[in-house]
Amino acid sequence: MSRRPSPFPRYVHSYRDRHGTLRTDFRRGGRSVPLPPPPLSEAWWEAYRAALAGDFAARDDRTIGAERTRPGTVAALYVAYVGSAAFKNGLAESTHAVHRNILSRWRDQWGDRRLRDLQSRHVVGWLDERADTPAAAQVFLKVLRRVMRYGISIGLLATDPTDGIKAPALKTTGIYTWTDEEIAQYRRHHTPGTNARLALELLIGTAQRKSDVVRMGRQHVHGDLLHVRQAKTGWEGDIPIGPDLTAALATAPSGNLTFLTTSWGKPYTAAGFGNHFRAWCDEAGLHARCSSHGLRKAACRQLAEAGCTPHEIAAISGHITLAEVQRYTQAVDQAALARAAAKKRTRIGEPAGRFAKTGG
Repeated sequence: MSRRPSPFPRYVHSYRDRHGTLRTDFRRGGRSVPLPPPPLSEAWWEAYRAALAGDFAARDDRTIGAERTRPGTVAALYVAYVGSAAFKNGLAESTHAVHRNILSRWRDQWGDRRLRDLQSRHVVGWLDERADTPAAAQVFLKVLRRVMRYGISIGLLATDPTDGIKAPALKTTGIYTWTDEEIAQYRRHHTPGTNARLALELLIGTAQRKSDVVRMGRQHVHGDLLHVRQAKTGWEGDIPIGPDLTAALATAPSGNLTFLTTSWGKPYTAAGFGNHFRAWCDEAGLHARCSSHGLRKAACRQLAEAGCTPHEIAAISGHITLAEVQRYTQAVDQAALARAAAKKRTRIGEPAGRFAKTGG
């Protein structure tokens, strides 16, 4: 008999107290921190992230080999950085593991090199090693810049060897943006009342990431608004609930902490949801390029085509910069926008048909 997957993130242990109430603790490395009820609520997630950050702090003080690290080396900078507030508090929790993995590989290869000997040519060489994976090269340079600037701030470095270095350009448009036809195809296959249909309506209706959608529940609904706090950026906002999403939420089972639940009635993890959504897309006969994040981009595209300004789109999607919004709306229907612009111009006094008459 297979073991049911836990609905909770790593290091969380759950149990029932003598009153039958579900309790959870964060346990790791001999530490046990009780987490506030109810599980997976906003307060619960805040306590979990705090406990996780505290655990990383304890581990950072015991970084493997730290006591053997020579001062003034790449390894010394690595140890200082991963134990710093700049690393622990300046990054989203989901980003910590990615940056740590990149830096640990860099430390393993170049740890004995003296910091004072680092030059721009070394950075160029590291990027050349990643020439076949330009996306990885871009992330590596971004992470390395953070480390070097931290090293300067604490006096380990006098100059930044990444200064002026540009990462290889990406020859891609990024994550694929769903078309309206593909959204309709998915809806035709997955009928209302199914988890698959509810998932799509939450993703397209809120323009949020899967890591945020899996945490949404009735406790976040206030009238015609859905309150969102993004796990990646910490952005908070209230999103209007449109007709399609309203209809979908009416079919969602009640009594659960989240709208989306597994077959055992438990919340999805972001990774688990991603796997299920991939299967639902396959069942609908959609191309492998169609992903949950592509629906976030499709939602931004639809808002742009409806005439929304970048500021208005960001008020729903939670993008921090307008440049991000513009990048997400690159797949916008230019012809539709042009027609909408022409109608607006007519409404403010421009004679209709002027261009057709004059040939201008």
